[in-house]
Amino acid sequence: MKIYDWPTGPYPARVRIALAEKNLRSQVQFVLVDLYKGEHKKPEFLAKNYSGTLPVLELDDGTFIGECTAITEYLDAFDGASTLTGRTPREKGVIHMMSKRAELEVLDAISVYFHHATPGLGPHVEIYQNPEWGFRQRDKALRGMHYFDGILKEQPFVAGEAFTMADITLIGGLIFAGLVNVPVPVECEALLAWYARMQERPSVKNRITMSETTEASA
Repeated sequence: MKIYDWPTGPYPARVRIALAEKNLRSQVQFVLVDLYKGEHKKPEFLAKNYSGTLPVLELDDGTFIGECTAITEYLDAFDGASTLTGRTPREKGVIHMMSKRAELEVLDAISVYFHHATPGLGPHVEIYQNPEWGFRQRDKALRGMHYFDGILKEQPFVAGEAFTMADITLIGGLIFAGLVNVPVPVECEALLAWYARMQERPSVKNRITMSETTEASA
């Protein structure tokens, strides 16, 4: 299998963390797609993923799977033991709900802020910008952080008692927030403590360097 991504990207981080948690690193080859050169918007890449987003998983039969949630679902089922996306209907429902909330309220909101209210990926990629909308989304992300702080005051992980895809999604959001200098509010003590714990997980700590072997041998 191949993973098309950008090593430091917050969305690719989600799939890299899932790969490590599932111990599937040896099953994939990483292919670098340069966001700052706009390679993800070129016709040859759009033929792989209509949305022009990263990451993308290419299966051995030539099938392309885009979207982090879909890729994580595939990887989680790869060995027949779903540990990240839920085993029971209840687990699946709660995990997917909380993962979607982490996307909408934090990760995607920070993404909009980045693309609209900062230089983003540069003028050749950021064709249209609406700074007011970007700042509104930054404020939405801060509200989302307060929401998850409340959740994490009551339970150790985003979706309950175990590490799941929902945690990975929120990690991606906070990675992105850090990249664009939107810090977690100091009063969000539970969220900050959770994030400190998450950053100690090998899957999170080593997410960027996990592709170095592939790139060195390319």
